[in-house]
Amino acid sequence: MLALFLQTLNITAPVFAMMFMGVLLRRINAINDSFIQTASALVFNVSMPALLFLGIYHADLEAAVQPSLLLYFTVATLGSFGLAWLIAIWRCPREDRGIYAQGGFRGNNAVIGLALAGSMYGDHGISIGAVLAGLVILLYNSLSAVVLAVYSPTIKSDPWSILKSILRNPLIISVLVAGVLAYAKVGLPNWLLTSGDYLAQMTLPLALICIGGTLSMASLHASGRMALSASLVKMVWLPLLATFGAWLCGFRGAELGVLFLYIASPTAASSYVMARAANGNHQLAASIIVITTLMAAVTTNIGIFILQWGGWI
Repeated sequence: MLALFLQTLNITAPVFAMMFMGVLLRRINAINDSFIQTASALVFNVSMPALLFLGIYHADLEAAVQPSLLLYFTVATLGSFGLAWLIAIWRCPREDRGIYAQGGFRGNNAVIGLALAGSMYGDHGISIGAVLAGLVILLYNSLSAVVLAVYSPTIKSDPWSILKSILRNPLIISVLVAGVLAYAKVGLPNWLLTSGDYLAQMTLPLALICIGGTLSMASLHASGRMALSASLVKMVWLPLLATFGAWLCGFRGAELGVLFLYIASPTAASSYVMARAANGNHQLAASIIVITTLMAAVTTNIGIFILQWGGWI
């Protein structure tokens, strides 16, 4: 448990360091809102698609494919999305419901969930997590595009417009193209993969600096209650319900452990990027990311301890 706790801190500490770097740079006027808006668009349209493309392209899609696991995760994600949206309708003004719902169900699996799965179960955990990662990206980005479009002041919310926004989403396009190329085992030139890797490496630090640059004590205070409410949904209630459901369905061992780690991961940094792209309340999105990332160091360890104590993982 101490090793797992230290592993969690090793993952979350750099995230906070980059966020605080954004706060500092904004404080000394090294960056401004114009830079943050431009950089966020660059992340959403270029660097994050490159990161997702390379992650899927290099994955072994034939390893650890378990239909029952994929089916349960799909059902759990759809249920979590629906519940988060219902709570958003109850708790939020209309203009913030999309941001609240996205923050309440969308996890940071690519950074924290997969890393902890590998730490706990080695190559087996990585293989299970990599297969889930492709499903995660498609589900999270599609559902987020839907709920953000419904409440966005600039995005049309009729079914055809929502479908077009999903199909035009650079993150979804990159995953679909990478999946086809990986399945067909199409080789790409090394120079192209290296160039893509350069773009991918700047995704997380740039996104986190933008988040930090957006944060302020005033915005945290203004969105504090809603951000805390969404964070409790993401880090406490949904992991409890979904993990208990997985246990009832008979999942044990690495499968149950990886499901818990994915469902209980903090809100993804990409939720801020999509909120900004939709002209939503990106300050609320940033606050949810900060709070859930801080909570993860505690709730993840408690959840793993309980599951290990029961002998279920």
